[in-house]
Amino acid sequence: MNVDLLKRLCETPGVPGREERVRALIEREIKGLFDTVETDALGNLICTRGPRTASGGAKKVKDPTRVMLLCHMDEIGFYVASIDENGFLWVDPAGGFDTRNLFSRRVLVCTKDGDLHGVMNPGGRPVHIATPEDRKKVPDVGEFYIDLGLSKAAVEKRVRVGDYIVMDEPFREMGDKLVSKALDNRVACWLGIEAVRQLAKNKKGHAVEVVVAFTVQEEVGLRGAKTASFAVRPDIGFGLDVTLACDTPGVPKNESVSTQGKGFALHIKDGSFISDHQLVSEVEQIAKKGRIKYQRSILARGGQDGAAAQQTAAGAKAVGITVGTRYIHTVCEMIDRGDLEAARNILAAYLTEAK
Repeated sequence: MNVDLLKRLCETPGVPGREERVRALIEREIKGLFDTVETDALGNLICTRGPRTASGGAKKVKDPTRVMLLCHMDEIGFYVASIDENGFLWVDPAGGFDTRNLFSRRVLVCTKDGDLHGVMNPGGRPVHIATPEDRKKVPDVGEFYIDLGLSKAAVEKRVRVGDYIVMDEPFREMGDKLVSKALDNRVACWLGIEAVRQLAKNKKGHAVEVVVAFTVQEEVGLRGAKTASFAVRPDIGFGLDVTLACDTPGVPKNESVSTQGKGFALHIKDGSFISDHQLVSEVEQIAKKGRIKYQRSILARGGQDGAAAQQTAAGAKAVGITVGTRYIHTVCEMIDRGDLEAARNILAAYLTEAK
């Protein structure tokens, strides 16, 4: 299992609208896997692999089924909104945050002249002088600032409004788990690469045209997936993403969404789309045949790129393949190795067997 690739993907900064470093990493990684690789005007990386024979050569198929895997590259983060008279940075969010997870965080401010380490905190009194009322308050995102440890003059030489910010935390292997910021959604980027890599190694070839779209700006409204899907016009779309794994203390079992260690989560519905029931059945049959562990899941709210594939232009059959993740939208997102492998295996198996 290529853990090093996932580590590099997660530790590479890329917020909505500034995914270029992640895209460059992927472009280097996928050399030889696809027939064409293109970057569109919005920044999506659209990679196409035509049908193959068992020997790996091009296979002539009249009007092959076009299967699109959508994998968003962006992570939640911030943009610099202003610099105050003391050199502190104030931010504008790009993506959804629970501010309870933002206290006393190390961050990386990404500028045209290099990256700067900083510390994020909300304004207000620290614990030793806080009043009881202060301690009860949960601040809004707009109350958080970043301290770079520099004078205002030094900050203004290095930082501009519009520079972007990500959390600054390392990737960790912990027993059967992998922990990092940005697993949402570098997990999907990893799956898009590794599933096709596994497909390329098999001895059967494949009859479908595979399009892997590494999309931009999902965290702010599936924007890249909409334009990519309109350009590709797939017959079948797979939305690859993480989903909640609330199999942790304090959450009722019926709200867990998925359970780690039970395989990939076959995504039935969320707030943005409902998976095609026939496609769900096809994926299930292939999983059972290949003894690939899986579970069904429904997410009450939220959305993912599969919705764009389903609804753009004339529409397409679509389904979600997801990996249950604890502590989503924090710096310690956690997945299970076996669940990630199961997601890769079902995608490679489907692409091999699809007609």
